[in-house]
Amino acid sequence: MSISKKYPWILVGLLWVVALLNYMDRQMLSTMKPSMMIDIQELQSATNFGRLMAVFLWIYGSMSPFAGMIADRISKKWVIVSSLFVWSAVTCSMGYATTFDQLYWLRAIMGVSEALYIPAGLALITEFHDSKTRSLAVGIHMTGLYMGQALGGFGATVAHHYSWQVAFQSFGIIGILYSLGLFFFLKDKKKDTLYVIDNDDKKIGLFKGFGLLFTNIAFWVILFYFAMPSLPGWAVKNWMPTLFAENLGIDMAKAGPLSTITIAASSFLGVIFGGILSDRWVQKNIKGRIYTSAIGLGLTIPAVLLIGFGHSLFAVVGAAFCFGFGYGMFDANNMPILCQFVSIKYRATAYGLMNMTGVFAGAFITDFLGKSTDAGNLGKDFAMLAGVVAVALIIQLSFLRPKQNDFIDE
Repeated sequence: MSISKKYPWILVGLLWVVALLNYMDRQMLSTMKPSMMIDIQELQSATNFGRLMAVFLWIYGSMSPFAGMIADRISKKWVIVSSLFVWSAVTCSMGYATTFDQLYWLRAIMGVSEALYIPAGLALITEFHDSKTRSLAVGIHMTGLYMGQALGGFGATVAHHYSWQVAFQSFGIIGILYSLGLFFFLKDKKKDTLYVIDNDDKKIGLFKGFGLLFTNIAFWVILFYFAMPSLPGWAVKNWMPTLFAENLGIDMAKAGPLSTITIAASSFLGVIFGGILSDRWVQKNIKGRIYTSAIGLGLTIPAVLLIGFGHSLFAVVGAAFCFGFGYGMFDANNMPILCQFVSIKYRATAYGLMNMTGVFAGAFITDFLGKSTDAGNLGKDFAMLAGVVAVALIIQLSFLRPKQNDFIDE
């Protein structure tokens, strides 16, 4: 097998590590709060800590469409390498911060730099992988995000044995070194193998991609279909330990690991299964990816209901596993489905817009369920999200009708 045939999978491996670092660096802050607030007293305030977490989400979400637009117009290799270098340097710099204001601005810069990665990374993977391997490649890449989220907790371990400063500095240096190595191994797909470049391409206006996407009805359906399941998706990330503790009557020390390990393990299995199934199904049926994604979302509907209302260990843990598995199938197919409806020229821009809606949905539901928790209605309001997913599922099955596996030009 030649190097050229191996490279699409080498690329997935290279970007898997970047995805891991992307989520790990952003998650460490939340796990090291007890250590940090000893040195930075403003963090003892839940309001201030919330501001620190929120500034990242709002800037990350706002920047995502522009990050995608940049990735569609210049070298994706340079976008990815530069993004990793900057957010790793920011992570390292946080280890030298001595005031809340310094942390706040560094967290804001991290939001900008991390936003650049996902649209560029996923678009590059879909350029190197055709319809026979696209969903599996994206799914494997997604496991890097899950692993990074899980490993973010080790920041607290390093902080406990050494200091929170050492944790930030160490992981930041790892990212900087990896970005330097990535520069030599990461490759762009040559544009002449993607689509024919003509004089009109050279004159493309800066916001032409937005205009074409917003006049594409299928893209609006995909955008809605991506955003609505993001509500329970983010709710699970931020509120699952609390739901486990309340519904099972156990303390947070047990509820936290039980919930996060269940979701991480099942999501890992879901993206791999969903990727393999989708890549095979789409060879026989043009709607194979849509059906695979729909099956995954369908699994999350009863799972959300049981997580919200269940009170037995079997019901709640089983529902969490079902949710993670189904959401993994959904996660593995979002970008591949997008490739069936959006020109290869604007996929990073399109995913950037999707990422923005997903993050904003996450910010909304996190705040909503926080108020719900204070009112004693967390389980009931969480379960209501099953209805939102059902609506998204019906719209997706009714209106998405792809005509080809790979939309090349527009």
